[in-house]
Amino acid sequence: MGLFCLLWIPLCYFLRRTLATGPSGVLAFVCGILAVVVQLFVGSLVPAEGFGVSRWLSAFVDVVSLPVLVPLVLYLLFVEMRLVSPSADYSSFVLLWLVPLSLFRLGTWIFPSVPLMLVLPPVLWSSLALGIPRIFASMLRSGEWRQVVPRAAAIAVLPFAAATSWWAFFSHRPVLGGLCLAATCLPALAAVGLAALPVLKGMTTDKAEPEPDFDSE
Repeated sequence: MGLFCLLWIPLCYFLRRTLATGPSGVLAFVCGILAVVVQLFVGSLVPAEGFGVSRWLSAFVDVVSLPVLVPLVLYLLFVEMRLVSPSADYSSFVLLWLVPLSLFRLGTWIFPSVPLMLVLPPVLWSSLALGIPRIFASMLRSGEWRQVVPRAAAIAVLPFAAATSWWAFFSHRPVLGGLCLAATCLPALAAVGLAALPVLKGMTTDKAEPEPDFDSE
């Protein structure tokens, strides 16, 4: 009951915003639900055992990276098929896709002694969903190969850094996990900062405008 009271109003707001985004938002949410249904029947793609390579592969495929990469790739496919407008936002599409998955994982993941393992996946998901599209957009805008190559390398490295972060914390390697977490979150923080900058400038401009003097009229 407490969880219902906590999530009901945000869920209603989210549903309202999803419908307001148009067909792309509804398509992303429906595809996210279908992805959860498929996962219910298929289960984990990589069996996780111990703390070695299989655990890292499980983190990449089942936990952190692939759940974000799949909607990113499908978004580009939907654009080519004209199901989604090219002007639609990459990050919003991916985040809407991940909402059903996050609710599903809330009921299936159990880490009673390590709460951090429940917090990490959504943080890493949102970091990839915000960071990769930002780097990709800047790569498309830049025409020089000197700028394209490092951005393409960053896009390739981010999913591996995210999976390594989850695996390192799970394997009790906090230093490595923290470094990979910082590397994964940095592009997302930059994207949020750049998006918030015009809003902050607008607020500053509004405050700087003098109020009309009605007494002088």
